[in-house]
Amino acid sequence: ASNFYWRVFDVFLFIFYTDVFGIAPAAVGTMMLVTRLIDAFSDPLMGAMADRTQTRFGKFRPYLLWGIIPLAAAGILTFTVPDFDDSGKLIWAYCTYIFMMLAYTFINVPYGALLGVVTADSQQRTTLTSFRFIGAFSGGTLVAYMTPKLVAFLGQGDEALGWQLTMTAYGFVALVLFLVTFLATKERIAPPVGQKTPIAQDIKDLLSNKPWLVLFALALIIMLTITLRGSVGTFYFKYYVGREDLIADFLTIYMISLALGAASTPLLSRFFDKRTLLIILMSLVSVLSAAFFFVPKDAIWLMYSLQFAIGLCLGPKSPLVFSMYADTADYSQWRNGRRATAMIFSAASFSQKLGGAMAGAMIGWMLGALGYVANQEQNAGSELGIVLLMTLIPAAFALLAVIVVRFYSLNEKQVKQIQSELKLGEFNG
Repeated sequence: ASNFYWRVFDVFLFIFYTDVFGIAPAAVGTMMLVTRLIDAFSDPLMGAMADRTQTRFGKFRPYLLWGIIPLAAAGILTFTVPDFDDSGKLIWAYCTYIFMMLAYTFINVPYGALLGVVTADSQQRTTLTSFRFIGAFSGGTLVAYMTPKLVAFLGQGDEALGWQLTMTAYGFVALVLFLVTFLATKERIAPPVGQKTPIAQDIKDLLSNKPWLVLFALALIIMLTITLRGSVGTFYFKYYVGREDLIADFLTIYMISLALGAASTPLLSRFFDKRTLLIILMSLVSVLSAAFFFVPKDAIWLMYSLQFAIGLCLGPKSPLVFSMYADTADYSQWRNGRRATAMIFSAASFSQKLGGAMAGAMIGWMLGALGYVANQEQNAGSELGIVLLMTLIPAAFALLAVIVVRFYSLNEKQVKQIQSELKLGEFNG
């Protein structure tokens, strides 16, 4: 359900703003970065609010019902092209994009926190989050393949109308899927009885949680890698390869490989601990992304093959990292005697959004500086910028991720010991 929105933002939003909406790429990049300043406050506040919610349905599940209508409305408005002048359009884009991100935060922060309260078993968390991202990447596959076709079919020559109607259809599908998730889940883990913690204390606990701080930086850097390649892929095929008709196929192959990679995570995590596995996978992503730079523009199948291999390596990233976030929630409770699951996942969500925004800003500023002109043949500088943003720059960020993850200190033995002591504490209590 979430990926009927997140994947659209990740892959299509930037090129929608430049080529359909008519905003300059540098202005789009700045907008994406500026709006993330709001997330710096909204995500932790949403986490704090969810942690303090008490209903007969649990802390987090009710938001799956409360949030879907605002999310659907925001999606439609974000992809609506108003009949305004350039300044009016930019203001509209800022307002609707901020609304979209707030609506996404309202439903997705509690949804993400569910992983930390469904089970306390670390391996089960890895398995559950693998299934979560199989669903996410399956939704992403549908979005990648169907979106261009739906826009063309529903718009009947009016691309702006096509986008608006496509997001309307996605809103209806997401509503059904979020309802199914609400009905099919149960919260089993609760904070210590009588816990009453000020929000300031939650934030202090978060900033003293060293394993979480490493994951925050790691998620931001990996999201930079993913968003650069995801967003620039549409520009790469439209302007560098000159085969706009292949965008849907290229993205679909990538989404399928991500889903297969996510599905392999429970098996891989039985042979490698999470930290070691991330080091191996992100090293491979760095090498494969760098190799992409040397692919001739007519070697389509080589592009497909490399993209498939990169997707296989990136697929396990999300299940692994989100499972590790749940482990850091246990670590925080063990260390401080307090649990703030949604706060941990909300700040994690912010790191991903910030990484995506930084990637968007980098794309916009670089293309703007190199002379990108929408819907025109690009000059040599602009073409080179598109290629670098697709290849060597993501490769560098993937290598940086390898360095950062080495500082993550929790291993499987420590996590099991922490969970055992937490259970013993509940029993004695």
